[in-house]
Amino acid sequence: MLLFALGFLLVILQPSTGQFPRVCANVQSLLSKECCPPWDGDGSPCGELSSRGSCRNILLSQAPLGPQFPFSGVDDREDWPSVFYNRTCRCEGNFMGFSCGECKFGFSGLNCTERQVKIRRNIFQLTASEKNKFLAYLNLAKNIPSQDYVIAVGTYAQMNNGSNPMFRDINVYDLFVWMHYYASRDTLLGGSNVWRDIDFAHEAPGFLPWHRVFLLMWERQIQRITGDENFTIPYWDWRDAEDCEVCNDEYMGGRHPTDPNLLSPASIFSSWQVICTQSEEYNSQQALCSATSEGPIRRNPGNNDKSRTPRLPSSADVEFCLSLTQYESGPMDKMANYSFRNTLEGFADPQTAISNPAQSGLHNALHIYMNGSMSQVQGSANDPIFVLHHAFVDSIFERWLRRHRPMLEVYPAANAPIGHNRESYMVPFIPLYRNGEFFKPSRDLGYDYEYLQEPALQSFQDFLTPYLQQARQIWAWLVGAAVFGGIATAVLTGLIRACRKKKGGTSSEIQPLLIESEDYNNLTYQSNF
Repeated sequence: MLLFALGFLLVILQPSTGQFPRVCANVQSLLSKECCPPWDGDGSPCGELSSRGSCRNILLSQAPLGPQFPFSGVDDREDWPSVFYNRTCRCEGNFMGFSCGECKFGFSGLNCTERQVKIRRNIFQLTASEKNKFLAYLNLAKNIPSQDYVIAVGTYAQMNNGSNPMFRDINVYDLFVWMHYYASRDTLLGGSNVWRDIDFAHEAPGFLPWHRVFLLMWERQIQRITGDENFTIPYWDWRDAEDCEVCNDEYMGGRHPTDPNLLSPASIFSSWQVICTQSEEYNSQQALCSATSEGPIRRNPGNNDKSRTPRLPSSADVEFCLSLTQYESGPMDKMANYSFRNTLEGFADPQTAISNPAQSGLHNALHIYMNGSMSQVQGSANDPIFVLHHAFVDSIFERWLRRHRPMLEVYPAANAPIGHNRESYMVPFIPLYRNGEFFKPSRDLGYDYEYLQEPALQSFQDFLTPYLQQARQIWAWLVGAAVFGGIATAVLTGLIRACRKKKGGTSSEIQPLLIESEDYNNLTYQSNF
């Protein structure tokens, strides 16, 4: 009954973010290289008549790239999204979306002026009802087609440079699986040749901002298809865990009784089909993942290669990682030493911060430990544990941001691997987001983590908020009153001194230098007050 009700909501609620907007996946848009759909509110492109945005040329970063990708003009993802579109909606103020029809993360309301902060919670702190609702939402997303987005099943060249569009429908959950695949896939060079040392979402500075956007978009999709605007992604705190605590039928699915590589039939996830897991086959065919079913989710937690990942991450690993002061260093890839990003991602030792790609720590350790669908980068988002895991990784990123308070300039502006410079647009998101835009505290983006909140400080801020808002409204009057009061005080003081000078016989040279004891006590009290 719950799923039926949620499915009904699809008729009146539409998803807001994704990959190729359906309205731009056509010959006209591809040949003109323009994706500026009308906003439903006024029918004008990008809501221009309502001052929400306008159709503008894309401003691409001209900063130099690192040496990891020695090609140019061979991959559709280079200078994203210019191969497909060079004009898109540029939204104003707090508006966002491919048609400027949405609010930026952290804002809501008719005109996107209301600030909001939603709290992501530990999955084990959810009530049974909240947990079951989360599982139902996941299953709903897997079974509802995306209304606003489609995926590309051919390269731009295979589309005959736009004259033969190759797109297909996809369900909401798999849309995100496909986006994760597309960002991390190999470059197809023709024949049987590929270039593997490329990834627009991993092994470089953009790893943390990219997945932050990914989760925010995924969260918003769930909110919209369910109508539950208060939904937030729960996280799994895996520090010091001895096994996969969420791998049971109450949560994310237990082991199959006869095949340890599959999920228990009692779990709703046992019927899920994975997509985009056969990268070698795609490479040999010089093809993109077409999102066809490729079998059930595979998972065998703990039966992984212990020489590479001997254990799950510890609290000490996380604390050492947080102590690192450099966000990025050296080549800015998986060989970076003393890099917070590379250590958290798992390519550097969590006890020394020295790069060691033969070992998997922190973030990577969880993926390898799961020993199945989650252990292969391109298809890892097929396992719903992915979102729980990355929500916790994002919380560690958030802790680092709060502890070190870096300026935006800390994020590399140039010489990072392709797609990872500060001003580079993230692949494959439309609307467009730059890496540097998400190198800031989560509360600025409208969310926080339950275990990172400061209750006393927050309650004090909540207490002050209405008074600060009132002060803002009358600030001009307050400034004027202060100026007038200052002038009046100065005049009054001058008059009093003049009168005293007339009346008194003591010259300024023989006035006492110390204040009388009674006056001194009064002054001290007033200062303290």
